[in-house]
Amino acid sequence: MRSAGILMPITALPSPWGVGTLGRAARAFLDFLVESGQTYWQILPIGPTGYGDSPYQPFSSYGGNPYFIDLDDLARQGLLQKEEYEGLDWGSQPGRVDYSALYRQRFPVLRKAVERLWAGEEEAVREFCQKEARWLEDYALFMALKDRFDGVPWQSWPEGLRRRQPQALEEARGQLAAELKFWKGLQFLFFAQWDSLKALAAEKGISIIGDLPIYVAEDSADVWAHPEQFQMDEQLRPTRVAGCPPDGFSADGQLWGNPLFDWARMEQDGYRWWMERISFQFRFYDVLRIDHFRGFDSYYAIPAGAETAKEGAWEPGPGITFFRSMERVVGQRPIIAEDLGFLTPSVQKLLEDTGYPGMKVLEFAFDSRDGGGRVYQPHNYPAHCVAYVGTHDNDTALGWLSTARPEDVALAREYLHLDPAEGENWGMMRAIWSSAAGCAIVQMQDLLGLGSEGRMNTPSTLGGNWQWRALPGFDSPALARRVRRQMELYERLPDEKGGEAV
Repeated sequence: MRSAGILMPITALPSPWGVGTLGRAARAFLDFLVESGQTYWQILPIGPTGYGDSPYQPFSSYGGNPYFIDLDDLARQGLLQKEEYEGLDWGSQPGRVDYSALYRQRFPVLRKAVERLWAGEEEAVREFCQKEARWLEDYALFMALKDRFDGVPWQSWPEGLRRRQPQALEEARGQLAAELKFWKGLQFLFFAQWDSLKALAAEKGISIIGDLPIYVAEDSADVWAHPEQFQMDEQLRPTRVAGCPPDGFSADGQLWGNPLFDWARMEQDGYRWWMERISFQFRFYDVLRIDHFRGFDSYYAIPAGAETAKEGAWEPGPGITFFRSMERVVGQRPIIAEDLGFLTPSVQKLLEDTGYPGMKVLEFAFDSRDGGGRVYQPHNYPAHCVAYVGTHDNDTALGWLSTARPEDVALAREYLHLDPAEGENWGMMRAIWSSAAGCAIVQMQDLLGLGSEGRMNTPSTLGGNWQWRALPGFDSPALARRVRRQMELYERLPDEKGGEAV
């Protein structure tokens, strides 16, 4: 089945309250997807974000981002009064997320809602907490302790809490009982709104593609609760961290800093930690994109404390045994492998053995800084792949045309027959829609014809990332009709059953 979708982060949806949410704008975007003939809505990770605001460095692999809880929907439930949030400063630019304003304003407002939630729906909340206890207890305590110790990393907490000594944990639970109720109540609200939106998407025939970061943040409930799963020393500090080597975009490589997995230890129990993590993601998503797929074949290990990624070395990953275990535990589920970057024959063999579709990024076909080359040119796309003009880590189509090397842009314009009358962004999208790729995903920014001001993330940089937002009216009927016509031309309209298998 030929299909298509749009990559639109939830943060980027319009709302008067500083950031996109799971409320009215999300429901309206589902209608836009239907009207424009799409099958998929691809989003970025939805976990609770911390310092740097990156969705790829969440405090938990299981929890939802409290910023996504829609305030207007809470008001309709009677959990908030509009005057409690309408007059607050949510940031001065409606087209950008002001994360510092969100951090200051959101939680005091949400505390009022959670207090009313516990007062009115205590039985339902307790039932939720019991059902989700396996991860929720650790997460709620982690967040309560983060607040208690002014946000410092968990390795700087008192020894008993750092090492999770039972008596210290029990004392903390008693002292922070009210805070635990707050953090658990937030998750109840998030999951209630998420489940409602996901059910509406299914009703409309839209499947949600979610994104699973391969690594977790060092300062997270995941690592604090399960340090034995990672390459840590006796002081519970990473011995080596994640990143990628130098390339045409970064002379020093990328130093991500995430703790690396202890794959040998994980193999002993059939990768149970991973199996639980992946199983849970399918509660959120219909299709899962596994980030940095090549890290399962071999991963780049950088000594902790290194100033750049130049000092790293490649180490063998778990390989096909991991995915065979996953298939036994999780079953055969729709998965996309993010197989970008320097691909060795062994990575290509792993992708072939799993049977997952890989990714093709049009911008890589012409960008000599990356060296992706002809494999990313549309005439070479296999049917079993997911094609993109660019991802959240790339510039927009028009941004790329204005910043890439002149000779690369000239080649792209010649190959793609780009025409300013059509719109060069539309010519680039047309290239992947018309290709043999089974699924084609475009960024909302490219549909809107935005330049680099619409770029979501520039890897290895701090500040200015994850901030772009669409303005009200972005999902116009006229735009939906234009996109739908492209779907008709290139036979990407959904069938009557909607889509799930990529």
